[in-house]
Amino acid sequence: MSPIRLGDDVDDHCIKCKRTTNHVIVSMVGEDPAKVRCRSCYAEHDYRRCEIPPSKRDLKKLALANEAAAAEATE
Repeated sequence: MSPIRLGDDVDDHCIKCKRTTNHVIVSMVGEDPAKVRCRSCYAEHDYRRCEIPPSKRDLKKLALANEAAAAEATE
């Protein structure tokens, strides 16, 4: 496999499009892509390696569960 370079196409999850689309690498740190630009909506974001971030609802549930666990631990 050839090394990844600036301008190469990669698949990644776009938060704006809310789906996995083709992206162009716009910056790199070492040999890994750092920022990418969606080829559908042209939004730039950090490279996420196709990982879908948790929804705000899931994050809120997790925070509430952590608070409840901390409250039980202090009692």
